[in-house]
Amino acid sequence: MDLSVRDIMYCKGVGTKRADILRKELGVRTALDMLYQYPYKYIDRSKFYKIKDIENEDTYVQIIGQIVSHKTIGIGKAQRLTAIFTDGESEIELVWFKGVSYICLNEGVKYLLFGKPSKFNHQFNIVHPELTPWEKVKPELTQGLEPYYNTSEKMKTHGLNSKAMRTIIQQLLPDLKAEGIRETIGMDIIHKYRLMGLKDAIYNIHSPENHSQMLRARERLKFEELFFIQLQILRRMKRREQNKGFVLPIVGKHFNHFYHHCLPFPLTNAQKRVMKEIQSDLKSGKQMNRLLQGDVGSGKTLVALMSALLAVDNGYQACIMAPTEILAIQHAKTISQLLETSQVRVALLTGTTTRKQRETLHADLRAGEIHILVGTHALIEEEVQFANLGLCIIDEQHRFGVAQRAKLWNKNIQPPHILVMTATPIPRTLAMTLYGDLHVSIIDELPPGRKPVQTIHYSNQRRQAINQFIRQQIEAGRQVYVVYPLIKENEKLDLADLQNGYTALCETFPQYRISMVHGQMKASDKDEQMRRFACGETQLLVATTVIEVGVNVPNASVMIIENAERFGLSQLHQLRGRVGRGAEQSYCILLTRIELSKETRKRMEIMVATNDGFRIAETDLQLRGPGDLEGLQQSGLPFELKIASLTSDGQMLDLARRAASEILETDPLLSSEYNRIYKERLDILRQSMTNWGDIS
Repeated sequence: MDLSVRDIMYCKGVGTKRADILRKELGVRTALDMLYQYPYKYIDRSKFYKIKDIENEDTYVQIIGQIVSHKTIGIGKAQRLTAIFTDGESEIELVWFKGVSYICLNEGVKYLLFGKPSKFNHQFNIVHPELTPWEKVKPELTQGLEPYYNTSEKMKTHGLNSKAMRTIIQQLLPDLKAEGIRETIGMDIIHKYRLMGLKDAIYNIHSPENHSQMLRARERLKFEELFFIQLQILRRMKRREQNKGFVLPIVGKHFNHFYHHCLPFPLTNAQKRVMKEIQSDLKSGKQMNRLLQGDVGSGKTLVALMSALLAVDNGYQACIMAPTEILAIQHAKTISQLLETSQVRVALLTGTTTRKQRETLHADLRAGEIHILVGTHALIEEEVQFANLGLCIIDEQHRFGVAQRAKLWNKNIQPPHILVMTATPIPRTLAMTLYGDLHVSIIDELPPGRKPVQTIHYSNQRRQAINQFIRQQIEAGRQVYVVYPLIKENEKLDLADLQNGYTALCETFPQYRISMVHGQMKASDKDEQMRRFACGETQLLVATTVIEVGVNVPNASVMIIENAERFGLSQLHQLRGRVGRGAEQSYCILLTRIELSKETRKRMEIMVATNDGFRIAETDLQLRGPGDLEGLQQSGLPFELKIASLTSDGQMLDLARRAASEILETDPLLSSEYNRIYKERLDILRQSMTNWGDIS
C-alpha cells in the first residue's frame, strides 16, 4: 500500500492508542507522515571507548565489558540499583533509579554498554545505561550513525520514546525503498542545485550510510522546506501585485509646504531613499504593501506623515493606527504641531474619546473634512467610515492581530495602500520568511544631532555609584527611567520587586518626584503617570516593559534596566531606544547579578558593543531562535520548519528563494503541467498549516 495513504495505526509496533498519541502530538496520520519526523541528532555507534578515555559529560560512549558486582540500595521510591562495570583495564559505576525490579544483571557476561557519562563526587558514572548481551548485539547496532528523535512527555508515557520511534521508522524503510515515493521537486531544480532525490534523502536521514550521506540528505530536505515556504510567499506577492491601487501621482501643496517650511531637521539619506520607494509605489497603479523598518528614533513617524500628505494632496484620506492610547496621543500631538501652519486637519480617536466628540468626528470623517485620522484599535470600529481612505499606516504592526488589521483595509471599496512600520529590527533571514511577500524599506540612519546611547553593564554591587550618577543627571535637568521585568509566571514576585524598587528610590531621593507605571494599573492611572513624566512633573519613572512602546521624552537621558539578565536582546534594545531622543548624551545601564551564564554574558556584551539594532536582532536570533521573537506568531510561517533553521540556513534560503522566483517568473499561477507538482504540494502543506492570514 502507498505510504502516503497507509494508516499509521496499522504499522508494526503502533496500534490504536499509539496512533492516537502520534496524531495528537505530532500530526502523524500516515506511514509517510512518520517518515517526515526527522532525527534531531545522531550518535556514532561505530566508535568504541575505553573507560579511561572518558573526558566529558557531553558525549555518549559505547564500551565492551563485564559486570563485576551489583547491589540494590534503599527501599520504595528511594530504591536504586548500582553496578561496577569493567572493560578489563578500568571500572565505572552504573546506576538505575527506575525499573530496578525488572533489571536483570549477570556478572561475568560480556555486554555492550551504551550511555552518557555524568560526574558524581568527582567520579564519572553512567545513569540508566543501555546494556545488551554481546551475543544479542545486531551488526547495525555497532555500525554507522544512530538517529535520535524528539518526543513529548505524553508520548513517553505510552512507550513512544526515541528508541520506539526509531524502531517504527526503521521498519518502514524497506517499504520506502521498494515502493518509492513521489518526487516533490522538478528534476531541473534537483540537477541544477545538485540535490539528492527525495526517496534517497528520506532513507538517508533515518539510516545514513555514512556522515556524508546524512549531510546530503539534510541539505535536500532543508532546501525543500525553504523552497516551498518561499514559493508560497512569492505567489502571494505576485497575487498582490495584481491588486489595483489608487494612483497618487501628485506631489502637491501640502507636501511641498511641509517639506520646505515645516521639517524639524533635514531628512537623512535613508529617509529620502524610503520616501522615493513609497512615492514610486503610490503612483504605480498597484496597491502598496510595504514594511518600513527602522530603529527607535530613526524618523519613521516623519516618513509616515509625509506619505499621508501625498495621499491628502491626491484627494484621499489617511489613517495612522498605534497600539496604545498614549502612543496614539503622542503621534497626533506631534503631527498636529508639525502641521500647525498647514491646512491639513488632523483628528484623534481612542477608546476614551467621548460620545459627543465621536459623533462630530464621525460626521466630519464621512464628509471628508478630516484628512488624517490618528488612533488606536478604535479606528476599526464599524461606525468609523471614511469618505475616501487612500492610505493605512500601522505603527508597531506586530501588536495588532490579523483580524484587526484586515478590518482597517476594508474601510474602502477598493483596498487602500498599506504601510506597516516596526521599530523591532528583523534579521534578514526572518524578514525573508515572515515578510517576504511585502516590499521592505529600511531606515538605517539616525537623524543629525543624535548621539548614540552609551551602554554600561554593572553588577548590583555598584548601586551606590549608580545612585550618585542618577543624582548628577537629575541635577543637570535630565530625567531617568528605571525598568523592572514583569514576567507572567512570576507576576507577584515581579510586582513586589517593582514596588520595593520604587520604595527604595523614594527613600534614596526624597527631594525628587517619582512616577510608577505597570500593566496592572488602571489605564487612566497609567496614562496620568506617563503624562506627568512626559511633561517633566516627575524626575524618575519606575516602570515595567509597558514603556517599551511608549511616549517620546527627549529630556530623559538615563535608562536603568534592573535584572537585565531576564530580558531578551531585542527587548533590551527596544527599552534603550526610549532614551537618546534629545541632543544630550544619553546612557543605558544594565544591572545584573554577578554570576551570569555564558549566554547572558554574551547578551550584555553585544548590548555594550553596539547600537545597531539589526546586528542585535541577528544575535538574538542565534541565541534564542525565531520562536521567541515578538510578533512571530502573528505573522506566521507559511509552513512548519522541521529541519531547516532560520538561524543558520541563510545561504540555503537564498538558493530556495531564487529557485522559487525563477519558476514563478514564467508561471505565476503554477498552471503548467510541469509545475503541477508544486501546486499539489502547496495544497497538501496548506492543509496542515495554521492559517494566520495575510499581513495585509
